[in-house]
Amino acid sequence: MGISRKCVAHWITRYETEGETGLQDRSSRPHTTPTRTRTSTEQRVLALRARTRQGQDWIAGELGIPARTVGRILRRHQVPYLRELDPLTGAVIRSSKTTAVRYEREHPGELVHMDVKKLGRIPDGGGWRALGRANAVRDRRHGPGFDYVHSVVDDHSRLAYSEIHADEKGTTCAGFLARAAVYFAGHGIPRIERVMTDNAFAYRHSAAVREVVAMLGAKQVFIRPHCPWQNGKVERLNRTLATEWAYRQVFTTNDARTAALAPWIEHYNTERRHSALGGHPPVSRLRPTS
Repeated sequence: MGISRKCVAHWITRYETEGETGLQDRSSRPHTTPTRTRTSTEQRVLALRARTRQGQDWIAGELGIPARTVGRILRRHQVPYLRELDPLTGAVIRSSKTTAVRYEREHPGELVHMDVKKLGRIPDGGGWRALGRANAVRDRRHGPGFDYVHSVVDDHSRLAYSEIHADEKGTTCAGFLARAAVYFAGHGIPRIERVMTDNAFAYRHSAAVREVVAMLGAKQVFIRPHCPWQNGKVERLNRTLATEWAYRQVFTTNDARTAALAPWIEHYNTERRHSALGGHPPVSRLRPTS
């Protein structure tokens, strides 16, 4: 019948001792699990996840247990993935899937990813996140406008740099890239070899951007049209910016949110754990600077 002698003996024994009831399907889970994580530890994991809404690598570092153990605890208790949660309230808002081909450059500066994220400005007194949708004043024609968050991230180390500007014109992008290069040099990346961007008009046609890239001795490369995943590392940074900086807490003024960006970038580069870096921050992959 295509099964082993041991399996046949097992079923015969169950039939002889329990009758037809013994032939019904049953769980193969062991009666005892001596090495299972203690209930108190599981409760600490769940409480920390609920309070901080951080990933398994961060929780593992805080509690001193393996990240895989944290992941299994979260799955066992059917805790939703962070990508499915609203970053401000923690409510489940969507379900998504991840499909990616991972790659990583061999050394810092070999490739940096550059992009701009558009965010609605916060009116004085707060927007709908502070006042609620029913109380927020909406004026699409004369509203507060938008902020443009310019970001660069190093492919190898994930070191990031961001600034907020009023537009995404070529001269603005060029000036930002020049300052980003200075920031990278101060953190152990003295040379940028390639700059990857999407096909936005400012990146593709701005003479100012080309001049800065040439001044850096770098080469500008573009992703294939309609393939944003090719610039995925900065796209992922954009999402992290939204969930952990822009929308993680309620800001009542736009200036307050702007002021919070630089400290958050410092935290991102020096303290925030990255799963792609084995639970370490970006500076762990850079040489110390004097």
